[in-house]
Amino acid sequence: MARSGRLDPLTAVALALTTAAAGWAGWSGWDWYAAAHDDTAAYAAERDRVLAAGRQAVLNLNTLDHRDLARGLDTWEDSATGELREQLTEGRGEFERQIQRARTVTSAKVLAGSVTELDTRAGRAGVMIALRITVAAPKTESVRKESRMLGELTRTPDGWKLSALAQPPVGAVPPG
Repeated sequence: MARSGRLDPLTAVALALTTAAAGWAGWSGWDWYAAAHDDTAAYAAERDRVLAAGRQAVLNLNTLDHRDLARGLDTWEDSATGELREQLTEGRGEFERQIQRARTVTSAKVLAGSVTELDTRAGRAGVMIALRITVAAPKTESVRKESRMLGELTRTPDGWKLSALAQPPVGAVPPG
């Protein structure tokens, strides 16, 4: 302090910079704390997990090779839960006979996908997946078609799995 009771300019600038730095540090700390405790990031990460699981499960259930049928059907069952898994398991024998007779190879490619709903508390989610499906059979040309699938997923101890899968009616808009 100067003798006249006033701050000298250097002390005033240092005091102003110290006050600004303390204010910035306080604001940054609060912002970091709020971001670390915000549910938005966790929800977004869960949505990404649902979409990845939905894309993979729908892809799995639209891919099957008669030459490696057991593994393909095991993958179908591993991708599903609940009633859908029960239907796949119960109908497996008849389905194996049909595919072996037809000798088809079905492959799919995911074109796009989105989460249509997500309830993390209930462990339920919905996805819409656009696919290109190619079916090849002996002595015929491959058939390629594009399709949309609506899937319902349920959270299990092993992650998100399909609990229902269907094609939406033409012109249907998913909930959301």
